[in-house]
Amino acid sequence: MTLAPGGSDRPPRIFELDTTDRELRLDQFVARALAVGRKRAQALCDTGQVRVDGRVGKKGQLLTGATLIELREPASESPEAEPQIPLDVRLERPDLVVVSKPAGMPTVPLGPGERGTLAGALLARYPEMRGVGHREREPGVIHRLDTHTSGLVVAARSERAFAALSQGLKTGALAKRYLAVVASPGLAASGTIEEWLATDSNGRVRIAGIGESYAKHTLTRYRVVERGSGRALVELEVGAAFRHQIRVHLASIGYPIVGDASYGGEPDPRLPGRHALHASYVAWAGDAGASFEVNDEVPPEFRELLVGGRDSSES
Repeated sequence: MTLAPGGSDRPPRIFELDTTDRELRLDQFVARALAVGRKRAQALCDTGQVRVDGRVGKKGQLLTGATLIELREPASESPEAEPQIPLDVRLERPDLVVVSKPAGMPTVPLGPGERGTLAGALLARYPEMRGVGHREREPGVIHRLDTHTSGLVVAARSERAFAALSQGLKTGALAKRYLAVVASPGLAASGTIEEWLATDSNGRVRIAGIGESYAKHTLTRYRVVERGSGRALVELEVGAAFRHQIRVHLASIGYPIVGDASYGGEPDPRLPGRHALHASYVAWAGDAGASFEVNDEVPPEFRELLVGGRDSSES
């Protein structure tokens, strides 16, 4: 494989194929030429970024008889490492880490160049995460938290760990629990919320209509942990959750999360820049030799919401 003259400093990059290259499939060649994973190489082919002798190439085509590859790389979405961002590490292993994200910090950037994210802090401390996962902008991240939600996030340090943990999230081997504060009058001590959810044209999550396409069946289990001042601290358990699932589910039964203005939650000055939702527990039970369990404490502001500021209507 030879990079043709002039191809190194301006798009497209042009590669002249040799005999060895012609034994490969197109996606294999792209992965080797760019030193990227097969998924990344296939994505470049699928989006028309790769041409074989002037024609858009297909990822599975053999390069027998081909002479030139033209490759246009889209702008990188990989976050910039940000060592100045503090990282609250709760568990560190060669294969994964569990960190606690503060409220107000995005888990990953929404677009190229965005700074101040958990992903940037992770890359500064664990540069091997770059390129791990489904998307460049989500290096190693197994599951995301909303910007205004705090708590535990699991991130993989290798493709092998990412594959195992992602599968565990789908099957329930990776367990997650959350804590939330809601208005409590009439709220049962425990229950299950089961709904079909969908996203509208504005990106807002809602309860889906009967037979609606692109809807997902979702389930959330909850139990009341503590009551006080007309509010309740509840623990919730979900699997591979739909975006905003807990927030929408609690609002759907008439108990939106305190501070969650998007879904009807009442404001409270003791929650500046956040709502009362916290990822408090993660555990991996997929492999007895590599299992883990991490708990995070109730945020102190959640306790404050239960001890004054409202007239209690129940004990």
